Amino acid sequence: MRNKIFISHATPEDNDFTIWLASRLELLGYEVWIDKNGLVGGEKFWETIDGVIRNEAIKFLLVYSKNIFQKDNIGNPIAGKLKDGVYKEFSFAESIGKQNDINDFIIMMNIDASNYNLFIGADRLNQIPFYENWADGFKQLEKKLQKDNVLKTKQELKTDFGSWYEQQFVTTNGITPKSELYYTNWWEINKLPEYFFLYQFQSLEQTSIIAKEFSDYPISKITNHLSSFEERKEFIINQDNNTFSIKPQNTFKIKVTDVLIGFESSSFPTHRDSENHFKKLLKEVFHKIMKNRGMFWYEMSNKRLAYYYTPANLNTLKTKFQYPFRKVKKFKTKNLLGKHKSLGKWHYAVSVKPILSPILAFSLKSHITFTTDGFNVLKNDKDETDSSKIHSQRRAKGKRMFNEEWRDLFLAFIDALKKEDRIEIALSSNYTLEMPVTSQIYWADFGYFDPKDKTRQGLLSVYEFEEENSEDND
Repeated sequence: MRNKIFISHATPEDNDFTIWLASRLELLGYEVWIDKNGLVGGEKFWETIDGVIRNEAIKFLLVYSKNIFQKDNIGNPIAGKLKDGVYKEFSFAESIGKQNDINDFIIMMNIDASNYNLFIGADRLNQIPFYENWADGFKQLEKKLQKDNVLKTKQELKTDFGSWYEQQFVTTNGITPKSELYYTNWWEINKLPEYFFLYQFQSLEQTSIIAKEFSDYPISKITNHLSSFEERKEFIINQDNNTFSIKPQNTFKIKVTDVLIGFESSSFPTHRDSENHFKKLLKEVFHKIMKNRGMFWYEMSNKRLAYYYTPANLNTLKTKFQYPFRKVKKFKTKNLLGKHKSLGKWHYAVSVKPILSPILAFSLKSHITFTTDGFNVLKNDKDETDSSKIHSQRRAKGKRMFNEEWRDLFLAFIDALKKEDRIEIALSSNYTLEMPVTSQIYWADFGYFDPKDKTRQGLLSVYEFEEENSEDND
């Protein structure tokens, strides 16, 4: 009975894609055959391969890339000359397909945008593009298998191939004992003033007027309360050529360490009240840092702000930064924005959530956003932020970005905040906060294998990018 999908590929160059494809097909219930022995560097068993193609295969999938061709003296692929193993499998499959009159027996999966006619007969075969997005290519392949009535023979997700994959790849490439540096998304706040001040006013109108007027230092507002690191007995307001004073009804001097450690109080402000006002004040501190640096921002669906660089506040599109603890001090460069298709520009952006434990820090979340002109985010017909379009474009671009790239964008973003090699902000008339020029990092006695290619894109087709409105509340 023909019920197996045979996958032919170049070993070892295209192993990662082949393993990903086979595992995805197995998860759907298809019977898949790949040369497991060849994947781990062993010899091919041609008698077994002959038997599978001759008697059991319902489809022959060829992983089509420059890697299936022989190479010249300088390492360039030679069009028309397939590698010996690939040629034997392909030519035999071609004869078996004709002999048994199997419709579209051979399907090619183009994974690197190679020309469609690099060997005789290639242009006559079905070719599914995987080079833009593995998940999208897989959807096309799945539709083709369904159309051709290829039967699913398995129900369980845990298959023989899955077990083999875990033993040969996941287990051997998992966590390993070694000294490795880990970067967090925590931007540590090393030191703050000893106290902050919580001012209570008679009305919301008063708090709004004062919050708008006093912008020299960070100041936050919750209902009829203002928080600041600046101590004042009264607020002098200049409005419509008139000068007048507003005094708070109550002023609470709150020790920062009490907020971090906790305290008991049955009256306002309780520890929870103090914590909420303190976090809101820290958000304003971060906002002030971004504003002073000339950032643009937009409001996401969860009401948080995402901040991004523009061509106006970057001296060059390539931002220089350094990794810590490198023996040789070399700069690395990263683009924090760039051209995106015909749409406009893409921008790396961050949103913030202050955290009080395990360290006092700004917890930064990475985003990708898009603008039409390098400044203004995409808008819909109602002149509102087009969250849906931004989300779809983010998925398309983000699926090709992996851990190292996200890390480097994050480090470059912070490094580009520097002015004269420092990141500073005045919190009050007598206190200036200096922020570190990199995120919080930790050394660990273990490491792990981190794929640097597209092998993880299958996960993203199942576990979609996290929606902006799914973030935890403060």
